[in-house]
Amino acid sequence: MKILIVEDEAKTGDYLKQGLCEAGFVVDLARDGHDGLHLALTGDYDLLVLDVMLPGLDGWQLLQAIRQAGKEALVIFLTAKDEVADRVRGLELGADDYLVKPFAFSELLARIRTLLRRNKPKEAEVLHIADLELDPLRRRVTRSGQRIDLTAKEFVLLELLLRRQDEVLPRSLIASQVWDMNFDSDTNVIEVAIRRLRAKIDDNFEPKLIHTARGMGYVLEVAA
Repeated sequence: MKILIVEDEAKTGDYLKQGLCEAGFVVDLARDGHDGLHLALTGDYDLLVLDVMLPGLDGWQLLQAIRQAGKEALVIFLTAKDEVADRVRGLELGADDYLVKPFAFSELLARIRTLLRRNKPKEAEVLHIADLELDPLRRRVTRSGQRIDLTAKEFVLLELLLRRQDEVLPRSLIASQVWDMNFDSDTNVIEVAIRRLRAKIDDNFEPKLIHTARGMGYVLEVAA
């Protein structure tokens, strides 16, 4: 899931981005309304977190422009005002939720997950290969019926592998999709994550599912 935050308060924006990244989301951050609009119109976001009071374009103008452009991403407004008129205005412009500052990050995260669950397509969501199952909505992974506990990043990595199973995924693609970073040949973060994921879903089970395509990347498949 990809989220755009538009927040001009540096500490708040950085805090929200770090928290949502740690929760397993891919997150972009804009500091003003004009940059936020550019990203919202050119990116493919599942949800936008918009501050109302922004330089350039305020949150109301930003949301109006986004909706007029036909973008249907979910929107949560953040504002220091707790006026009924402001909340009504946001909802009429097409916002999906409204959170008044100051707020607990746990509440924002809960509201984001609730909105995303409600907005999920109704087609079959449980992903599986062999006896491994991943339920994105319930954040649950099992193998041979045994519950497997994963970190947020491990969950996102496994979901990516499952959605692209039988396809060799380059390390550069994994880095951008899971860690939202450009590929750096000097880092071993991907190898470490793959090793830890294998330890949890492969080491005590058969058949082995995560395979290394040397010089190319990784693939999730049932080997012939």
